[in-house]
This record gives sequence, C-alpha cells and structure tokens, in this order.
Amino acid sequence: MHETKSDVYNGLPADMLQSSRSVMGNYGTRGLCMQRGEGVYLYDVQGRRYLDFTAGIAVCVLGHAHPQITATLVEQAGTLIHCSNLYENTQQNRLATRLAELSGLDKAFFCNSGTEANEAAIKLARRYAYLKGQQNRTKIVSLPRAFHGRTLGSLSITPKAAYQEGYQPLLPGCDWASTLTETLEHIDKDTAACFVEVVQGEGGVHSLEVDFLRAIENRCHEAGALLVVDEVQTGVGRTGSFFAFERVGLHPDVVTMAKGLANGVPVGAVLARQEVADAFTPGSHGSTFGGNPLAMAVANTVVDIVAQPTFLEHVREVGDYLSTKLQSLGDEVSGIGLMQGMTVPDAKSFVAKAAEHGVLLTAVGNTRVRFVPPLIVQSQHVDELAQILAQ
Repeated sequence: MHETKSDVYNGLPADMLQSSRSVMGNYGTRGLCMQRGEGVYLYDVQGRRYLDFTAGIAVCVLGHAHPQITATLVEQAGTLIHCSNLYENTQQNRLATRLAELSGLDKAFFCNSGTEANEAAIKLARRYAYLKGQQNRTKIVSLPRAFHGRTLGSLSITPKAAYQEGYQPLLPGCDWASTLTETLEHIDKDTAACFVEVVQGEGGVHSLEVDFLRAIENRCHEAGALLVVDEVQTGVGRTGSFFAFERVGLHPDVVTMAKGLANGVPVGAVLARQEVADAFTPGSHGSTFGGNPLAMAVANTVVDIVAQPTFLEHVREVGDYLSTKLQSLGDEVSGIGLMQGMTVPDAKSFVAKAAEHGVLLTAVGNTRVRFVPPLIVQSQHVDELAQILAQ
C-alpha cells in the first residue's frame, strides 16, 4: 500500500508524526528521524546513512552500537540496574576511584547530566564557603560566551540572553564580565567560585588562551575562590587528553563532567579535592538515579577504553588531521583534538545542506559550525567529510 501525501510529513510516516505532536516544541522542527547507528554512522527511518560528526552533541565517544558497550549494558541489566544511593554499589566505587586517579582530585559525586553536575558544583562551592564561616562568599563568576546548562542555577551562570529570556529572576549572586580579561576584576573576596571551560563549545568552539586560564587560576587562589573547570563537553578524551585541563596545566578545585562519560547512558559527575568535597555532608545533596549501577558499569567500560594512551594519541592525530582539512573548507578554524569549529557565512544553512548530502553537524551561533565526531573516527572518515562538504 502506497502512502499518500497526507500520510507523510517532512519525510516522516504519519504514525511517527502523531507521536511527535505529543512532544513539547522546545527543540523546534526536527526533519530527521533516526532509527539505528553503527560506528560513526547513523541511519534514519528511511534507511539513509549519515556520517555523524555530532556524536549526540559530543556524547557518543565510542560511536554507535559499540560491542563492548552493548555487552556491558546487557550484562549489567541482567544483574542490577538500580538500587538507590541508600546502598553502595561496586560499580560506583570503582568509577569514583578511577576518576580520582585520572583527575588528581579526591572524591566524586554522581548525577545524571552536565547541567546537574554544574548545579551541584554551584551548591558545593557556596556550602564550602558557608561551612568555613564565610557566609558572604556567595558570588559565582563565569566567563563571556560560557555555557553551563539549562537548570535555573546553571542557566544563571550562562550569559546568553536568549537562553535566559522569560526565566527571571535568576539565581542571585551570579556575575560575569563583558570581556574575558575583565573577568579577573570580578573575582574578589565575595567570590565562592569561578567556572571556566578550556574550550567553549556552545560559545563557538573557542579555545581559551593558556596564559588567561592560568591567570584565572592565580586570581582564584589570591581571592580564596574555588576554580571550577567545566569538562562536560571537553572531558573523556575529547581534546586528546582525558581532561582538557591537563593540556593547559590547570589545577582545579572542582571538575564537572558528563556527556561522553557513558557513551549515551545519562550520567554526570562532580570531582573535588578532599577539603571541598567534605562540604557535602550527609543529607546536604543527592540524586535518585545518580550513580546507578547501569550507568556506572557503562562509564567504567568507557573509561577503561578512552584512558588508554594509544586511544588518546589517536584522538590527537585525527584531530590534527581534521583541523587541517577544515582549513580549506571554512574560516577561523579553532579547537583542540576532536572538538573543532569553523566560521561559515550562514551556519544554519550550511548544516542543513550538509545533512542533505549525508553529513550531520551542529550550528553553534549564526556563523559557527561544530565538529565533534565519535572519538573512534578514522582519517578516511575525515576525508569523506571533506569530500562531501567541498560540494
């Protein structure tokens, strides 16, 4: 039986369209409907293949349907999915130990997303100051072009008017400068923490200067404020080291992470040095699903793979190759490792045309396009990307 025009909308069968009508419209019109994935490729409901340089917005670091991830999911789902944080679970303990070793920090708290991790870090910073008897030290400083999430607290340190419109009043005590260099002046005796991203992903994939980041760290130390490095997008090997702060020699007090940590299974984490972590006393914060055995098991598998030196070397090599290829396709190419961005005349149009030709990209601004493929991407996939985009 053939579908009529009324049975199909934007390439989607009517039954799928009916389902989409029940979903809130905050993601706008979504013309593609994905059905499955394999490696660095996604396939839509019509069977068309797409080279995926979005990776679920820097999430699927090991690509789609990775056999070790699948095996871990099946094994853990058949053992224990959830038991709540009323009890310990071995997968959570193992991941916390591993992340502490990799970061040089001491303790971990687990939640379900990057925005939750940053929300928890805001609370941790303020409570740490409070327990030290510094009740006036409540200010949270962030940087121009920063993005830290969508909850009310994390949105309050995301200085983008379009994201904040209609949600005022926001969390009080959040502050940012109009320029990066002016940020140093905003960190003072009333500052609980300053949040930074080594590479501002949503802000256009801009790498911050090493000297500037170190100046921020020094100013935090002078003022007695905590340095919080948001590794939600840059962490788990994305830049060619397990954490981006390693590449620039920072020593954060707190690190937030999520996205690639469990290859698509929802998970977030806050890492902190011992003295700061101790501010989360029993009952002071929590998460129903955070740290559940399923997410922890998958995250342990991801960390075991990504933290290998040969894997990280691969990310650096292919990242350099991608950067070189992009130089001939657009302007102002920037980024680190497999987190690259470039300037085009119209990012939205560019991304739409790329999708028509079988490549998935994301626009991060009116003229900026982001490239964050799975970290298993090979040089031949970069060649395929370049060939298609050159058209």
